[in-house]
Amino acid sequence: MDYRTALGEAILASESDAIVATDKPGVITFWNPGATRIFGFTEAEALGQSLDIIIPENLRKRHWDGYNEVMETGQSRYSHGDLLAVPALTKAGTRISVEFTMVIQLDSNGKPVGTAAIMRDVTKKFEENRDLRKKLAAAINAAREKA
Repeated sequence: MDYRTALGEAILASESDAIVATDKPGVITFWNPGATRIFGFTEAEALGQSLDIIIPENLRKRHWDGYNEVMETGQSRYSHGDLLAVPALTKAGTRISVEFTMVIQLDSNGKPVGTAAIMRDVTKKFEENRDLRKKLAAAINAAREKA
């Protein structure tokens, strides 16, 4: 096995970040140990399922509108290194915050056939930033009341 193949296999088997791939209709075709750690679904539970298993219900229409546009156009600003931060859902029904980048999988004719995303659970960072914003807003309001 060459170095690149070994490196690729090690990355895909990592538990640090979730790596999830889908086909054109949005059915999960790859689910790594990191996805199991973050979302709680085993590989066997996730494979063959719609991405809806990790998308909060109130965000599904927006997600699928964007996903379908990517599958039609082959273009996404998130496939060029921009991070997207979104709420996600775990098997237990808990909402978490994830940041991700994605790549569009293309066939030999350059047509989109699916996506692959690398996701990281940033819930703790999101909550810390939210709490900091609340404290800052309270301090600003207190200062205004004193003035």
